[in-house]
Amino acid sequence: MYKNIRERLEEIISGESNFIANASNFSALLCCGLKDINWAGFYMVNNDELILGPFQGKLACVRIAIGKGVCGTAAKIRQTIVVDNVEEFPGHIACDPRSKSELVIPLLEGNTLFGVLDIDSPIASRFSQADNVELEELVNMLVSVSDMDAIGNYYEISRDL
Repeated sequence: MYKNIRERLEEIISGESNFIANASNFSALLCCGLKDINWAGFYMVNNDELILGPFQGKLACVRIAIGKGVCGTAAKIRQTIVVDNVEEFPGHIACDPRSKSELVIPLLEGNTLFGVLDIDSPIASRFSQADNVELEELVNMLVSVSDMDAIGNYYEISRDL
C-alpha cells in the first residue's frame, strides 16, 4: 500500500514546488489510498495557532491553538503523536465525532514548524508504528520539494488582511 502511495506522491510532486498544490493532492492521495480513514489534511502555523489548510473529508475545525488538542500538541512538541482512542486524549477537539483514532505529524524544515498533517480514522487503534514511519517519510518527501518559504510569506501576508 505505501509503495503505491510513495510512487504516486513522487509523480505528483515531480517538478512542482507549490506546497498548497502538493498538499492538496497528497491529502486526496491519502484519503483514497489508506483504508479506514475519514479525514486527511493539513493545518498550517499562523502565529500561535494552526489554520486549516488543504484536506479531504468532512468540514473541519478552522483554527486550533498551538498546544490544544492532538494537532496543537504535536505542533507544540514538534513530534508525531499517535492516539489510539481520541476520547482518552486530554483536551481532544472533536471536529468529526466519528473519529476514534488520530495520527498527527509536524511539518518541519530544520527547526522551523510550518504546520501538521492530521489523519483521522473511525477505527480505534487504526495507526501502527509502520504507519507512523511510512507517513513521516512521505511528509518529509513533501516538505523537501515544496517551497516552504512561500508558505511563511502567505501566512505573514494573511495576518495583515
